[in-house]
Amino acid sequence: MDFCPTLPDSPSVTHRPTRFIARQPIFDRQEHVYGYELLFRSGLENRYTGNDADAAARDVADNFLNADARTLTAGRKAFINCTRQFLVNEYATLLPKAEIVIEILETIEPDAEVLAACRRLKDLGYVIALDDFVYSEKFQPFVELANIIKIDFQLSGRLERQQAVAKFSPFGIDLLAEKVETRAELAEARASGYVYFQGYFFCRPQIVPGRHIPAFKLHYLQILQAISKPELDRSEIEALIDREVSLCYKLLRLVNSALFGFKRDISSTRHALELLGDRVVKKWAAVAAVLGMTGNEPNELVLTSLTRGRCCEFLGAREDEQSLFLLGILSLMEAMLGRPLSEIVAEIALPDRVRAALLGKSNRYREILDLVTAFEAGRWNEVSERALGLRQDESQLSATYLQALDWAQKVFQV
Repeated sequence: MDFCPTLPDSPSVTHRPTRFIARQPIFDRQEHVYGYELLFRSGLENRYTGNDADAAARDVADNFLNADARTLTAGRKAFINCTRQFLVNEYATLLPKAEIVIEILETIEPDAEVLAACRRLKDLGYVIALDDFVYSEKFQPFVELANIIKIDFQLSGRLERQQAVAKFSPFGIDLLAEKVETRAELAEARASGYVYFQGYFFCRPQIVPGRHIPAFKLHYLQILQAISKPELDRSEIEALIDREVSLCYKLLRLVNSALFGFKRDISSTRHALELLGDRVVKKWAAVAAVLGMTGNEPNELVLTSLTRGRCCEFLGAREDEQSLFLLGILSLMEAMLGRPLSEIVAEIALPDRVRAALLGKSNRYREILDLVTAFEAGRWNEVSERALGLRQDESQLSATYLQALDWAQKVFQV
């Protein structure tokens, strides 16, 4: 029995996303996810011409309105880049205003047609954001319509970033710090008065030399150690779980959930472990360890970790699935524990291929992980190259990623 039997063991070939699409989270000041920027495989400007704008509109609307995009946004705001043509032909009005943020690209000129379209969107209640914004006088009409202004932290200086807050905040415009890659940049943006933050800072570790792992996190490391052994010792796993009430509760809640569909209640750790079987016990224990270790870290870190694990498992379906699942979830362990990954893996008896891949050494496991991380970041050229090298069917990668994400969200909600 699979860990999540209501989902198939591999992505369905009938699941047909119309375009490659990934997401990048946007956080508020409490590091809760406010929304996601949807990353399409190719921009509308590159893919469509004036002769097939209707096809462009149908494609974007279909991508958002179908179940794929709803899986990606999980009920939060979707930031969608809009070209001039998309705006002036009012295709944006096909999208639900309660779920959408309209991003005006930095390449769009504020001519009369564009401004009229944006005013109509504003009057209809759409949220408007200015993407990669650099101020000049000609863009003032856009500023007067904007709810959010995005400032690229990699292409602007500290003074420029602070001046943006001082200039636009008094008019009720929220500033969004884009491409925030480190915790130091996050701290600067927050102190400067930015309201939203976008980037992969949440995946980056805050390494503190000599930091000791808290006792409760050490307990979860011990669980990872136990499930990494060639032969699973069920009595050891049972003892580790029963030592912590919250972990025992999570196990019982999981096995009694709709994910498994057992017909009678399961009330003990031993009974649950007997019903699940070794393969599923190992996967569940790995999930429980990740959920337990994150502490105060953003939930998005947990979801990313679980999604990576499931995606790696799918992509290596003919190999050691459990090892690939571990590889994916352990790839973010630095951010969870704040210690160098080399120290963490030294404390866990991992399979050699997993250990080597985590430490950045080139092997097939590392190539699979790199493909997954390239997809989640929307680095489409790299995705194509890596899929070709791994002999993966590129047309199925979107289905694989979306199914892994859907699985992670279901597990996280249990």
